[in-house]
Amino acid sequence: MFFWKTHRIIVTIVNTTNTTATGNKITIAPMSTAAHRFETLALHAGQSVDNTLSRGVPVYRTASYLFKNTEHASNLFALKELGNIYTRLMNPTTEVLEARMSELEGGAASVAVASGTAAIFNTIITLAEAGDNIVASRNLYGGTYTQFDAILPKLGITVTFVDPFKPEEFEQAINERTRALYIETISNPTLNYTPISAIADVAHRNGLPLVVDATFTTPFLLRPIEHGADIVINSLTKWIGGHGSAIGGCITDAGTFNWAKGRHPLFTEPDANYHGLRWALDLPEPLAPIAFALRVRTVPLRNIGACISPDNAWIFIQGLETLPLRMTRHSENAMLVARHLQKHPEVAWVRYPGLEGDPSYPAASKDLNNGFGGMVVFGAKGGYDTAIKIIDTIKIFSHVANVGDAKSLILHPASTSHSQMTEEQQRASGLSRELIRLSIGLEHPLDLIEALDRALKNS
Repeated sequence: MFFWKTHRIIVTIVNTTNTTATGNKITIAPMSTAAHRFETLALHAGQSVDNTLSRGVPVYRTASYLFKNTEHASNLFALKELGNIYTRLMNPTTEVLEARMSELEGGAASVAVASGTAAIFNTIITLAEAGDNIVASRNLYGGTYTQFDAILPKLGITVTFVDPFKPEEFEQAINERTRALYIETISNPTLNYTPISAIADVAHRNGLPLVVDATFTTPFLLRPIEHGADIVINSLTKWIGGHGSAIGGCITDAGTFNWAKGRHPLFTEPDANYHGLRWALDLPEPLAPIAFALRVRTVPLRNIGACISPDNAWIFIQGLETLPLRMTRHSENAMLVARHLQKHPEVAWVRYPGLEGDPSYPAASKDLNNGFGGMVVFGAKGGYDTAIKIIDTIKIFSHVANVGDAKSLILHPASTSHSQMTEEQQRASGLSRELIRLSIGLEHPLDLIEALDRALKNS
């Protein structure tokens, strides 16, 4: 049995600080963030002002940390004593990011990693091993679909793809080796909003966790944990960073799933990765709820090493500070663009969850209270050839394979981000050849509309 004095090695106790000075004595008083609203948490959560009194979060550009002596080093590696060991495992800058994400998502613990894709992979291999199965929605981001369809099976982990709008298909696909259900909040790129609560009910009825990729909503638009999610994944690269300037991902553990139910032997049987520890049974009570986050950090992150850099963590902290403002404007601009395209004579169809006639509107309008996000997709009446001409001639929109930037972006997913999927797989996921994906930025919306009008006219 290991002994921890505090959560700090895995989970930062979240607080900000007020400082007062009397003579030469400085008192740093913690300020609880429990009662504060999202905008305040985005600015303050997770940071404890250190003895330098730096208002900004410092960047700790170090790979390693000094040990006081051999006993101290041994105790750190055995987790009997707290402290930093190596930035692959933990870093003071990254700790602030992780704690802030936990607060904003309403979770118990977060682990930041090198990319959103790394977050997905580390999550799956923490839950499943060779012979196990994951049940996932079929309308996933192309990179995720390929990971699930072509890479995980090479490791002996199979993925069954089902219709996310038919919860009964999830139920029917579950077998004795199923370890989790997996969905996206708003699918990339088809923009279907997934009924999280219904899928969560299926998962929990079968003793399974629900994993939700919430990249397209961010915690400002939706907190999946409040709708039944047990694990939330975010690509920090997108709206959380906000400027396309860094790569990173984050895994948030709700801290509510009971891993001791018997469906997860990686949590109930002795783990050779960590001294035979049974993660669901042997952890002291303060840490037992975050067994999943602990295993992510001490098994795949420690031994495979997809760690985030301190500089990237710092960039994402800056992004979080303005996330509420940016997501509000992204959503407003996207709504204006979607409504304009809906009336355009050269546009065959438009998908945006905020449009009243959109198939996702009934569920999305119920769950998304702060906006519907910054993504719009549409198809021109001329089909594939017209889509290519629009992308090749449009101004202002940057033709890049990214979303969530302050700048507006455009892409043809069928030939780029989802090109690893077969045409049959693309059709099954709802992706058509004429689909154009727009990531609506923070420019003036009339400039974006005029740019789209010119491109449509010239195509």
